Amino acid sequence: MLWVLAVARHNSRTIRAMGEFGKVLLLALIPAAGVIGGGLVGELMAISRKARSMALHAAAGIVLSVVAVELLPEAITVDPPWAAIVAFACGGLFFVGIDRAVDLIASREENGGRGPWMIYVAVAMDLFTDGIMVGSGSTVRFSLALMLATAQIPGNLPEGFATAATMKRSGVARKSRLAALLALTLVAVAGACSGYFLLRDQPLVWRMATLAFTAGILTTAVVEEIIPESHEKGEARAAVLFFIGGFVLFMAIASYVG
Repeated sequence: MLWVLAVARHNSRTIRAMGEFGKVLLLALIPAAGVIGGGLVGELMAISRKARSMALHAAAGIVLSVVAVELLPEAITVDPPWAAIVAFACGGLFFVGIDRAVDLIASREENGGRGPWMIYVAVAMDLFTDGIMVGSGSTVRFSLALMLATAQIPGNLPEGFATAATMKRSGVARKSRLAALLALTLVAVAGACSGYFLLRDQPLVWRMATLAFTAGILTTAVVEEIIPESHEKGEARAAVLFFIGGFVLFMAIASYVG
């Protein structure tokens, strides 16, 4: 009888774990949907400089709101606090390294290297990081993972658009472009699986440190990439309103939905 109860309890835990993992897989598709959606827009239409600037400002507001409202307040509750502080700094340095790699990829693209596929690899690297954020966030709280996944959409839309536009300009066949965009879902899922399985049984300090690491990545990305990109060729006068609107939007989501 005890053996039957033990087996039933084990099976119950297994089914629950499978259910949680299934939710993580679904969440991983949300950031990928942002890239794919942007790619489809790039296939169908051109985006004006003004609209692009506004979209990037909104993305910056949302990302900083994720950091300020959700990630850092959660991460700094860890004991000892220095773990979150060091992890945040490491996240920023990690993004700097990724940014340097992307610059090298872009320079090879400009110098006639391996063409648009190098840009594609850079976007895939960013999407893999998004997946890790979702997977690691799910080990802390499902609502946190949901908000992290949703917050990536505005930032990923321009990436998908740029990827599709570069491939189209380089003469890549349309079927190949669409297949490449859809394949990015596998990259996001791989990142989510990594974050989920590596952290779900780890001590709380490791999970919180991962959130701080993620916050460092996102903050540096906004300062070094998203904001400068939105000012590259000037901006619409009302663009700052989209930044504020993006920040407030996530605050509202975290307060009333999360």
